[in-house]
Amino acid sequence: MSATVLVCGSVAFDTIAVFEGRFKEHILADSIQSLSVSFFVPSMRKEYGGCAGNIAYNLNLLGGHPVPVGTVGGDALDYLAHMKTLGIDTSRIRVIADMFTPQCFITTDLDNNQIASFHPGAMTRSAENDLTGVPAAWGIVAPDAKEGMFAHARRLHAGGIPFVFDLGQAMPLFSGDDINEMLTLARILTANDYEAGIVEQRTGRSMQEIAQSLQAVVVTRGAQGATLYTQGRKTTIEPVKVETIVDPTGCGDAHRAGLLFGLTQEWDLVDACRLANVMGAFKIGSRGPQNHRPSRSEISGSLKQHYGLTLLDQAV
Repeated sequence: MSATVLVCGSVAFDTIAVFEGRFKEHILADSIQSLSVSFFVPSMRKEYGGCAGNIAYNLNLLGGHPVPVGTVGGDALDYLAHMKTLGIDTSRIRVIADMFTPQCFITTDLDNNQIASFHPGAMTRSAENDLTGVPAAWGIVAPDAKEGMFAHARRLHAGGIPFVFDLGQAMPLFSGDDINEMLTLARILTANDYEAGIVEQRTGRSMQEIAQSLQAVVVTRGAQGATLYTQGRKTTIEPVKVETIVDPTGCGDAHRAGLLFGLTQEWDLVDACRLANVMGAFKIGSRGPQNHRPSRSEISGSLKQHYGLTLLDQAV
């Protein structure tokens, strides 16, 4: 079994409804000051999601040993059962019975515009979920309540567990000083290209400069692949070409899982980023963050096809 990864972040439900019309035909500019609209949504689905849940799902596909660290409400019993069926360790998911599980409600129209609302629920108490003393080879601090992200980061650092800092959707909560503090605790920073630009703006440092004090910085660039910054070096990780783009939701989480698996296997960082690209490519071909189901042999085959590697390789 692969080394344990503590996956700190949100465990949430995504409820996605489809409005078979266009918002622009109902939300009029001259009446925006007194908005009152209702959309009939005959199509709706509920997905298991949240950053910690998605990363753990993808790590499990790879044969890794993720331990999600999250806080859910009393309505999450089906999600926990889902994880247990997959063989994911749920021992560090704390249930607060009198609160709701974090939930994102998304309504999409025919132009793929979205109106979303997010209820944090039990996530607001994630800092209380103490992971002190839990052994692990690596960790990740993914989007969650700000207090929880700092609490997990400090506990991982104090325990000598290296971790990846993934700012993601929590970006609006973090000032430049907050980001700099997190970077003194983390080993690796991951961000997409937009987030990387905001980090540079708020900290006053480039990705190359930030990487000087870390093991690495990984910036994902969608169809252009990823960029790896390590100690003055900048390496472009060529993308995995995909035939059909179905849904990008959760691609970043799949990418993080590939990176973390490579780290636990002590792969070279370039090869870990290559596996991360492969995982993102599998995810984008499926609707929802946890509905892709490639086998380990299929993942290994794609890795071999695009980069000449397999899951059994130990790059040095």
